[in-house]
Amino acid sequence: MPRTQKGAARRQAKVRVFKKAKGYRGSRRTQWRRVQEAVVRAGVMAYRDRRQVKREYRKLWIVRINAACKMRDINYSRFVQGLKAANIVLNRKMLSEIAIHDEAAFDAIVEKAKAALAA
Repeated sequence: MPRTQKGAARRQAKVRVFKKAKGYRGSRRTQWRRVQEAVVRAGVMAYRDRRQVKREYRKLWIVRINAACKMRDINYSRFVQGLKAANIVLNRKMLSEIAIHDEAAFDAIVEKAKAALAA
């Protein structure tokens, strides 16, 4: 029996990978081995960074909330503790948005948290 070659299937597989490397520079776009390495590495980095983006946003929200709390004479950890004691369930993203766009509402939330801490 003769040795088989992949033929069209191999070309199609390569075309799929080369399409993923579109926009890369130099040999990372033209040479098969370099293209494979670059595409695999890009996938690894994309997977990692999808998780890192979430971390970065959470950090940003915490920094914003902390800054708003310090302007109202309470630190972030005491504020969060007060929210839990007062049974106020707001995520950090929403607290951050409230602190930026609606200062009166954030003042009310801080007062409730302070009252819950005092009790």
